[in-house]
Amino acid sequence: MTAADRREQFAAEARSERPDLALLCLLLAAEADPELDERAMDWAQIELDRLAGMLPYGLRGGRAWASAVTELLGGRLGFHGTPADYDRLSSSLLHEVLRRRRGLPILLSVVWLEVARRAGAPVYGLGLPGHFVVGFGDPEEGVVVDPFAGGASLGAGPAELAEGPRAPARTLDIVLRILNNIRAWASTRPEQSGVALWALDLSLLLPSHPASLRYERARLLVERGAFRDGAVELDAYAEVVAAVDADAAARVRGEAAAARALLN
Repeated sequence: MTAADRREQFAAEARSERPDLALLCLLLAAEADPELDERAMDWAQIELDRLAGMLPYGLRGGRAWASAVTELLGGRLGFHGTPADYDRLSSSLLHEVLRRRRGLPILLSVVWLEVARRAGAPVYGLGLPGHFVVGFGDPEEGVVVDPFAGGASLGAGPAELAEGPRAPARTLDIVLRILNNIRAWASTRPEQSGVALWALDLSLLLPSHPASLRYERARLLVERGAFRDGAVELDAYAEVVAAVDADAAARVRGEAAAARALLN
């Protein structure tokens, strides 16, 4: 499968009626790891199935499921995160998180979600500000665990949990948040601008994304020396912005002109 094929599959899956979270995460990871071919993706899916098969049968209720999944993943298998994981791109790649049993909160949560769902658990992701966790049962029950902490129960912990209804995170919101994390990681490492570019490219393939990502991508192209392509995209973004903010559109057109001047 070529890179173009993978992106086409990513876009198609993102637009499907029920997007497959694990598949989207693996297609995303393939952008970073050229060795992640179809066989390796199959291994990751099979590993998630295998872990789900290790959970007991007949569990009922959010608390029972939370306890069982945490005992397996956080306890027996040692999935958790450390501060050092924030410095690794691999902490945002599902196959690497499965292999190392380390990762960022949201990728560890993906493992919790996918294993639990395969076993039939009532489970959902919960995007707190700055941290991603996993809930079991009815969201109003508040049975929430922190996979980064090995599945520790949040109980009545963070104030965010007490603020209003807990809306489960949608699959595409989770994927976009993972891509945002990757862009944030790359933004502090100028030599990794190529990583930021593919993360933006995939974000723009999602059916719902902030329009500002187009502007960010155009500026990144200019920073990478692709002045002509960057200018074209800046002009295209200016056309979109012009309908709501003529002054902003004029500023973006000025950036496009400045980028073209660098071609001389």
